[in-house]
Amino acid sequence: MNKRWVVKEETDKEEAAKLARELNINNILANLLVQRGVRTYDEAKKFFRPELSHLHDPFLMKDMTQAIDRIEEAFINKEKILIYGDYDVDGSTAVSLVYSFIKKFYHSVDFYFPCRYAEGYGISFKGIDYAQENGFSLIIALDCGIKGNDKIDYANERGIDFIICDHHRPGDELPNAVAVLDPKRVDATYPFDELSGCGIGFKLIQAFAIRNDIPFVELEQYLDLCVISIAADIVPIVCENRTLSYFGLKQLNNNPRPGIKAIMEMANVKKDLTISDIVFTIGPRINAAGRMENASHALDLLLTTNKEDAFTSGEGINVLNKERKTLDTSITEHALGIIRDDEINLNKKSTVLFHPEWHKGVLGIVASRLIDKYYRPTIVLTLSNEMITGSARSVKGFDIYNAIESCADLLEQFGGHKYAAGLMLKPENMDAFTERFEETVASTIEDWMLTAEVDIDSEINLREISPNFFKVLKQFSPFGPGNMTPVFMSSAVYDSGYAKVVGSNHLKLAVRQDEYQLPMDCIAFQQGHQYDLIAKGLPFDICYTIEENEWNGKTNLQLNIRDIKFQFDYY
Repeated sequence: MNKRWVVKEETDKEEAAKLARELNINNILANLLVQRGVRTYDEAKKFFRPELSHLHDPFLMKDMTQAIDRIEEAFINKEKILIYGDYDVDGSTAVSLVYSFIKKFYHSVDFYFPCRYAEGYGISFKGIDYAQENGFSLIIALDCGIKGNDKIDYANERGIDFIICDHHRPGDELPNAVAVLDPKRVDATYPFDELSGCGIGFKLIQAFAIRNDIPFVELEQYLDLCVISIAADIVPIVCENRTLSYFGLKQLNNNPRPGIKAIMEMANVKKDLTISDIVFTIGPRINAAGRMENASHALDLLLTTNKEDAFTSGEGINVLNKERKTLDTSITEHALGIIRDDEINLNKKSTVLFHPEWHKGVLGIVASRLIDKYYRPTIVLTLSNEMITGSARSVKGFDIYNAIESCADLLEQFGGHKYAAGLMLKPENMDAFTERFEETVASTIEDWMLTAEVDIDSEINLREISPNFFKVLKQFSPFGPGNMTPVFMSSAVYDSGYAKVVGSNHLKLAVRQDEYQLPMDCIAFQQGHQYDLIAKGLPFDICYTIEENEWNGKTNLQLNIRDIKFQFDYY
């Protein structure tokens, strides 16, 4: 896939130079800080050295006082409390966090995950019926519920109160719940609106702890769940999320709970976990439970304190993850074939695919895979309980939630974010929805959004890269949305004669910009097709991240090349 390189505008040179002097760092590194909104010594100290005291007062969140009042009322009246959560990683970690915390102080508490296949996303009538039949009078909903107005009304009629802890975009009217904790509500007063669902759950227990004089140190054991949710749900790792992630990673790496330790060992992870490791290793395994069966399997894994039980749960999760991978691969191949064989589909600005036998649990993953090949807003749908349901994923800059919302009269249910959403519709509306969604995308998407983009932080000379440079660069972590791993560009480099294709289609080489430089080791994944031109000695431009590579007990710096362009590629 051809990619467009976009080099960020250089910041104020004097401002960056002043910060470089104050911090005693390279001007390039200071420029990276200014790009991230860090302009003073104090801001840099807060960025590089987060403190738990940086977390906001949870009572700044609208309805937090009502939420804590209602929980304490339930304690006093010996009511049964049900912790209800979505079945993805964010929901699973949120339920694990709130359930295990409340369980320490109150025994009449249980949890509930809706079945992806029988109940669909969010709060369900079946779940409320379960609560009524089993005597629950308070439900705390995590990572869902913000658009479940009819379900909340149904619960109110049955004498069941709701506290909603959600981070998705609300509809025009908030549900009639006892408390609605969502920093994205229009009248929100909370200083940060990008918490994960588990993050909202953490603010709930933080507020309870403040009200009941519970030391904050008692909450630190839950920070690992917060960072797993932040990474897996791809929320911006800035401000409060950066603090939660920073300390959550410390918790994961210094004292992982048995379930996570079991996953790490099964995945052969022997180094300190990063956000990327959570996204690609931990998250998919936790997610597999809700995708393939029921998220309660993930809860078992996250809550167990016994090593043997952890490995038993971990092995079960691993099996489900392998099944998920098999389905993901087969459905992706099927979907790519449908697009490839249909000229009308090939020429659209969006992709909307439906097959009644596709597995509901992997549709979001498949949508992302299709975007890797055909870069455009994508929706993948299947048939479930006589309704068409599925997942949507978007491309940079395009708000797929808004596009779906423009088709709301054709839908039974929808919700999500700018770049990811879920939806449900009746079969008879499928054709009309596909047509209107394409019309909406075609009329609102800009041409540049249909080409994959590589954001480049700075163009530098390879001479700038040194162990000291990288030592500071590492401290920019944890990396993620809002603070991505810095990408650099170097022009007119050439291979020093060691280029070779390794693995399936990867390129291993060592580059320099002039004959007096020591060659810089590089790896370029899925770039083996560039070998012939590189081997001819033609100069080329590279964009890359810098990483450490360990081999035979030795560690050296290596460039991980994201893309390669020869001069003729620009024309």
